[in-house]
Amino acid sequence: MTIKRISSGGAFEPKIGYCRAVVANGFVFVAGTVGQGETVTEQCRSALEVIGAALEKAGSSFADTVRVTYYLPDRTEFEPCWPILAETFGANPPAATMVECGLIDPKYRIEIELTAVVR
Repeated sequence: MTIKRISSGGAFEPKIGYCRAVVANGFVFVAGTVGQGETVTEQCRSALEVIGAALEKAGSSFADTVRVTYYLPDRTEFEPCWPILAETFGANPPAATMVECGLIDPKYRIEIELTAVVR
């Protein structure tokens, strides 16, 4: 089995010891990803941009996503993200879970982790 590791070049990848995504056995596993911005919707869009770039490098896309997990410190902030997520996944929605939990830094409002198939 060939394993391909994809880095986004973020400062935390070498510091913590992880990569943005790993391609193995026909799947791409994208690490939990936070975005930049002040609001949950800005951070959601930003995280999806980083994830989209990793999926492209892996030979995949949002249309190929089979599972996504959303982590939010405040579950009431999830609903404003729904239109962004519906637009991102369109006619190909993945299985999804939302978890309310603490994130690595209080400034982060959402973290997104997903698994997709490689085309």
